[in-house]
Amino acid sequence: MSARGYQFIDEAQVSARSGDGGAGCVSFRREKYVPRGGPDGGNGGKGGDVVFEADSSLATLLDLRYRRHLRAGNGEPGGPSDCSGAKGEDLIVRVPAGTEIFDAETDELLADLTTPGEQAILLRGGRGGKGNANFATPSRRSPQYAQPGEEGEERDLRLVLKLLADVGLVGFPNAGKSTLISRISRARPKVADYPFTTLEPNLGVVRVDDGRSYVVADIPGIIEGAAEGAGLGFQFLRHIERTALFLFLVTVDYGEGRDPVQDLRTLRAELERYDDTLLERPWFVLLSQCDRPDVPEWADPLRASLPADVELFEISAVTGAGLDALLTRISRHLNAIGRWS
Repeated sequence: MSARGYQFIDEAQVSARSGDGGAGCVSFRREKYVPRGGPDGGNGGKGGDVVFEADSSLATLLDLRYRRHLRAGNGEPGGPSDCSGAKGEDLIVRVPAGTEIFDAETDELLADLTTPGEQAILLRGGRGGKGNANFATPSRRSPQYAQPGEEGEERDLRLVLKLLADVGLVGFPNAGKSTLISRISRARPKVADYPFTTLEPNLGVVRVDDGRSYVVADIPGIIEGAAEGAGLGFQFLRHIERTALFLFLVTVDYGEGRDPVQDLRTLRAELERYDDTLLERPWFVLLSQCDRPDVPEWADPLRASLPADVELFEISAVTGAGLDALLTRISRHLNAIGRWS
């Protein structure tokens, strides 16, 4: 599964309205041989609800960028002979799993749809009005009125997609994230030797020998100063907020005057500025491009800079070196915490 092949849209704003309830009916029996037929006006139908549903076949909010107004069906009015009006049709709005829905005015979180098939009724349709048959009493046998239907609810909604991934890849541009995810999964992100090749998140599904799988998210590279909007800024970091494990990918880049130890410090500092709770998640460090002769010599200094409980993996996505050990360790970690796709 890859984020390529469509325009990746992770935010949208819509105006939604549930259906109005149908009006009650004012009617009286007019039958032969029934000279004093009583009221028989039926009730109006309830308006349709606006329902959001998580759909595993969707991976973007693109459809809602071009569908700004959402309307459920109105209830039908009641009829004579105690006939009730039909209920308005519910509007089912399908969104990707991982979508958060906020009230656009108050910023209140209304729903967080993380499980495929999960639904949330965000706007309920108006009640149908009662027909005049409901108002007949011994002292008021011929009521000449009925209730109007209630109006539906209306509100502006802001939708934010946060990808559901088990593992998040974090690294500077050209660290080799896209190459790695293409090697360990069926994702086919764009790979080139210039900065910001990845301009949108990519998801890769890694298959495990026992038939299970987990999802790895390749997040576009951040750089020092991302908190102030440098490079791509924090535009895509929301997509790693749900991940259970971080992989920090570093390599040697003499042309930029940086080393893996300093790069790792900078990456973690930028994540802390975005959300300091992210640093509490488990993390591994990957020293990539170890097929180059100048890279492996950095393994010992990098390892010495790490906390004792953080593991370092020396890998090469080009030759495949170290990938089996890495994938096995990720699988063991996800299995231990019960996190499987």
